[in-house]
Amino acid sequence: MRTFTGLIAGLIFGLGLIISGMADPAKVFNFLDILGPWDPSLAFVMGGASLTAFIGYRLIWSRDEPVMNNEFDLPGSQQIDAPLLIGSAVFGIGWGIGGFCPGPAWTALSTMTGSILLFLPAMVLGIIVGGRAKNLSIFQAKGSKR
Repeated sequence: MRTFTGLIAGLIFGLGLIISGMADPAKVFNFLDILGPWDPSLAFVMGGASLTAFIGYRLIWSRDEPVMNNEFDLPGSQQIDAPLLIGSAVFGIGWGIGGFCPGPAWTALSTMTGSILLFLPAMVLGIIVGGRAKNLSIFQAKGSKR
């Protein structure tokens, strides 16, 4: 049941990404290009997503436990550290260059365009390299144990 629910939620999310235009790199580029043909409509998508997440989190956190799991799976750290900042920068740069973030990139795979066929393997490679880089000593907080 959990897998089926995840599939339905993923399909609804993907449909929302397509309807909102997030799977179209031109829409993203026109939002980021404030000195060119700026299209502010993506801000409404972000605002709607933020509002939905705000309400959803308030409803979920009012429960003792999740509906389909024994406990909430929340990040253990709230520290703003080098891996977070570097990862955020790489994410933003990749979004600006490719016009995709991970969710819309997978949604756009159905188009089989050259840009998405180039972007997705690069994104997966970046995830693998980033995951391994997190274990490097330069990204470890002083005094932390591996």
